[in-house]
Amino acid sequence: MDAMPVQDMSNTFIEHSFVINNFVVMIGRQLTDSLCRVLGDGVQYQWSENGNKIVIPDVSINCNTRDRKNVSLTGIPRMVMEVISDSTESYDRGEKMNIYQRVGVSEYWLADWRKRQVEIYLNDGREDGTTYFYLYKTVREENKEDLQLVMFPHLKTDFDTLFMI
Repeated sequence: MDAMPVQDMSNTFIEHSFVINNFVVMIGRQLTDSLCRVLGDGVQYQWSENGNKIVIPDVSINCNTRDRKNVSLTGIPRMVMEVISDSTESYDRGEKMNIYQRVGVSEYWLADWRKRQVEIYLNDGREDGTTYFYLYKTVREENKEDLQLVMFPHLKTDFDTLFMI
């Protein structure tokens, strides 16, 4: 099995985990009667579009959790969130973002606990059939009421709860 190189997360702050857990709890409660699940850090994905290399997002919302290959999910999550820290930022903005765009993740959040902001990217298609992420919105303290999942508009999000540290 091909795996992506393990990223050294030894410099990741505990705040990174707080933001992940806050999101999972906030959204997970609202998905109890749904086929979709919010999955926290540690869940592996393996996609043929990525050469079957394993990717582990910080958070994903997946409505195809029955699609599996061994211990990895193969269904494409509708939403992925990566929490940016000093040790993860270039990987999350670069290689991981490119992978999620290529496999067809619809919504990608980059949550930065240091700046207390969320960048929301949406995946769109070009005429030639390729896709790309575009920055839909950046949510900060001054527009925190705008924090909303685009792919799941019925789910309630709360900026202050997400960044409760």
